[in-house]
Amino acid sequence: MTTAKSTTSPQTDAPGSSLILLDNVKKYYYMGNQEVRALDGVTVSFAQGDFWAIMGPSGSGKSTMLNILGCLDHPTSGRFVLDGYDASDLDDDERSELRLRRLGFIFQSFNLIPQLTVQENIELPLYYLGYEAERSARRAEELADMVGLADRLAHRPMELSGGQQQRVAVARSLANDPAVLLADEPTGNLDSSTGVAIMELLADLNRQGKTIVMVTHEQNIAAYAACRMHMLDGKIDRIEGVDEPEITSPPPLPNSAEGSR
Repeated sequence: MTTAKSTTSPQTDAPGSSLILLDNVKKYYYMGNQEVRALDGVTVSFAQGDFWAIMGPSGSGKSTMLNILGCLDHPTSGRFVLDGYDASDLDDDERSELRLRRLGFIFQSFNLIPQLTVQENIELPLYYLGYEAERSARRAEELADMVGLADRLAHRPMELSGGQQQRVAVARSLANDPAVLLADEPTGNLDSSTGVAIMELLADLNRQGKTIVMVTHEQNIAAYAACRMHMLDGKIDRIEGVDEPEITSPPPLPNSAEGSR
């Protein structure tokens, strides 16, 4: 189910309602005396179970948006709500906590730790969540099997193909059972056939109910997403595949990530 091009209120009380809300979000940088408006008043909501592609030329604001969605940066102004938590003004520690418990990341360059095995790479988020060893190992084995790497648990990243490394990255991104998967050019370092295989894996995760927000510059990759946002000069230029929603009043939100702990 999809939500709207824009809305002013999150709807966090029902399946298919807003899981993420950006309300008039701005992110400004300064280079000397020059003001750079990386995001310039973006208002959009993403629903539970959506699959979004964010597209646009270099400098359009898509990477800045992904950084804010990923709690890697904070807005200059505006409201950012993630899974019921107002993340607009969280400090670094609170953003880290929300990121650890609510988000999964898939990167173009895989970002695996070369000294660790496949199993250890998948288990890494669980270490920070305080999982005991047996439970963590069992979870890693389940995820490796899900992405077709059950026989590669003892291998290290350099012993794997690019596609296999990205499958490890997908498994790791799911370890904490995140509310949202954020994918930054997930096929950028892969050949076309391997890229298709990774996108089929992501599409299958979405069909199982996982919410995915992906940045890509490739039209054929964006076609896997039901909703496509095109950005230009820090603004939303247009959105495809989204119907206008019924706006309802949101429930009250906590002021920090404390409720997620």
